[in-house]
Amino acid sequence: MARKTLTILAVLALVAVVVLGLSRLSPIRERLAERHDVLAWNLTNIAFDGGDGSTDSQQRDLDILDMSLDKVRDVYYKPIDEKQLLDGERNGLLQYLKSKHIAGSLRIPVVTAAASGGQVDADANSLLAAALQSYGKQAGAEDLTYSAIEGALDSLRDPYTVFLSPRDKTSLSEFIAGGDFGGIGVYIGKDQKTHQINVIAPIDGTPAARAGLERGDIIMSVQGKAVKGLDLDYVMNLIRGRAGSVVHMTILRGKTDVKDYAIERQIIEVPSMTSRMIGRDIGYLQLYDFGEHSAQEVSDALDHLLKQGAKAFILDLRDNGGGLLDAAVDISSKFIADGPIVSRIDRDGHVETDDADQDAIPPHPLVVLVNQYSASASEITAGAIQDSRIGILLGTKTFGKGVVQTIYDLPGGSAIKVTTQRYVTPDGRDINKKGIEPNIVVPMDYRNINIAGKDTQLDAALRYLRRQIALTNPSV
Repeated sequence: MARKTLTILAVLALVAVVVLGLSRLSPIRERLAERHDVLAWNLTNIAFDGGDGSTDSQQRDLDILDMSLDKVRDVYYKPIDEKQLLDGERNGLLQYLKSKHIAGSLRIPVVTAAASGGQVDADANSLLAAALQSYGKQAGAEDLTYSAIEGALDSLRDPYTVFLSPRDKTSLSEFIAGGDFGGIGVYIGKDQKTHQINVIAPIDGTPAARAGLERGDIIMSVQGKAVKGLDLDYVMNLIRGRAGSVVHMTILRGKTDVKDYAIERQIIEVPSMTSRMIGRDIGYLQLYDFGEHSAQEVSDALDHLLKQGAKAFILDLRDNGGGLLDAAVDISSKFIADGPIVSRIDRDGHVETDDADQDAIPPHPLVVLVNQYSASASEITAGAIQDSRIGILLGTKTFGKGVVQTIYDLPGGSAIKVTTQRYVTPDGRDINKKGIEPNIVVPMDYRNINIAGKDTQLDAALRYLRRQIALTNPSV
């Protein structure tokens, strides 16, 4: 069993809360739909390439750039095109200058795709040094450095490999560590077709719920800024803020109902899961993310439901954008007695397999509910349960995020999040960009989840399990 990296397996597929998901730090609660972050992270090996580098501020900026390029070159899960990184850096710098209404000009590096890392580093430093010298006072040296790194990473065209500013890193760390934060309490996501930012669900008892936000609402603007097409992380940070402050949002409901909301932020405590008995014999667990404490919460809930007489279980992973890699393995192990849960493969083909913890409950009929927003860590658990034949999946095809990210800290509080591995299910299935097909397909509007009389997927799961219970415990 090899679980020794801080890896991220979370997606947030169209779902992205004002919360996120990771791998062994603690929940990131958000649901991503495209956004880098479908979470399934491996957090036991958070890297820190440290030191201030130099007392000279420009040299420090160059050192941060070097660290970022070196780390990507070393650990990215695909071969690196060095020229592509350099071109990306230049584009990032020019785009940032343009956003500041500065007419910038930077030379075009003359390198080939086969250029050595040393040559590329020298050219990358030369580019950034030129930008700092010419535009540092106008545009800000730190922001120029960050833009250079962002551009280089963006050139990989991997939505999950991104630069994290100190603010982004702080937000992520809060999520991972399970810390509370100032926000309104809403899961949001990005529709892959329309690029609209949607409300997946408000959290009960939070400002979003009290203000009347509903599943399916489209967020048109936050603080006066149009958000269509923006990254979920960025929109999340617009919504979040100091408790007691007010966030202004414009919401579209249906086709024509546009309304402005002024919602006061408060400290939000995001639940990891809920559980209850349905009838006398079916235990229901709804998991919102895969956080640091989720496995223990699931274990406690299973014990409690078994004592209440549960003869079968529903594990609801709908709208669950993922979280910690270890949490996915540990939660899968509550149902799967032994054998592999997931295998991770790096650029060189090295395979790390995470095996079951061998602390499963006795076998019971099991249905895992999934939909198009079940991503990353959710897909690890769903795929393992399906491949082990210990239970069945019911709902619609999952999101399809089969890659893992690792976070590497940089001096000054920033970081880079890099895709370091891809993963496959126990049967060797690569689900990236494909998703997992459920055993029983039941289409349903995600806005009807847990709405009495409309949640046809839950109703279908209950019918299936009652048949299984009847077969297991026939009447005499």
